[in-house]
Amino acid sequence: MEVTIIAETTGDALHPVTAQLVGAACSMGGAPTVICPGGIGTSEASTISGVTKVISAEGECFGTFDSGAWADALSPLCEGVVMTSSSAHGREVLAQIAAIRNIPIIQDATGLENGIRVTRPIYSGKAIETSVVSPPCAITVRQNAFESPGSDGNAGISTVNNSSNIGVAVKEALAKASERLDVAEADIIISGGRGMGDPSNFSHLYEIADIVGAAVGASRAAVDTWDEIPHGMQVGQTGKTVNPSLYIAVGISGAIQHLAGMRSSKYIVAINKDADAPIFGVADYGIVSTWEDALPPLKEEFAKL
Repeated sequence: MEVTIIAETTGDALHPVTAQLVGAACSMGGAPTVICPGGIGTSEASTISGVTKVISAEGECFGTFDSGAWADALSPLCEGVVMTSSSAHGREVLAQIAAIRNIPIIQDATGLENGIRVTRPIYSGKAIETSVVSPPCAITVRQNAFESPGSDGNAGISTVNNSSNIGVAVKEALAKASERLDVAEADIIISGGRGMGDPSNFSHLYEIADIVGAAVGASRAAVDTWDEIPHGMQVGQTGKTVNPSLYIAVGISGAIQHLAGMRSSKYIVAINKDADAPIFGVADYGIVSTWEDALPPLKEEFAKL
């Protein structure tokens, strides 16, 4: 089965989810080709176990993200099952590629089997949908849903330059306020709620996040209460659905809208002074404490790792 994976990048390197996409493709018997937009990460992609070929897609359009220009450039290179991460960029590009190629698309897959049998959460994680689709088709895959294969591959690399075929007119992207991880991409997330008392207290969460390479999230209550906490940090039904290996909830009571966005995390640690807080109902480990008492020893233990 032919599978085309559009690599996800971060800075000048591959994002770890690219290897997870290869693992997802191999789990359903696919022989994946990895396309690296802008030529970023081609050497690294060629070493991922299971990859049969790497295409370095080069051209002016890849200097700045523009989903329409990227889709026009990448669509002719795609064959069979086309896969991306379910990140904001991945979903946007793949939806446009699916429209160009007139193929069906399934978003946010968490399970793949031969056939192609696709499972994904629906209704904010309250139910699991199973679909069967035939190639050609497009599938976005949720981060951390699949294991990464090894790195003993040696796939060949070819280069395709689209500069002469595509006219590109893009605006300069707005500079990011920081280089911190987005909660939708992170493997570890520490989130704060209104129980933090004041937005300035989120600095304690950032200190811990910097130690373990985590992203900092927030509940809707915190986002709605404080202008200093941007909507982009919100985890929940009306924010971002996350699936990290470790989710730490601090001062979050656990409204159903928040639980819908994080309950699929592999391990959940909850810190709340209210022993009856709903968050403890989904937590693997619960600490009944104020954040002031719990965070210092938590930071100390993480620093030892």
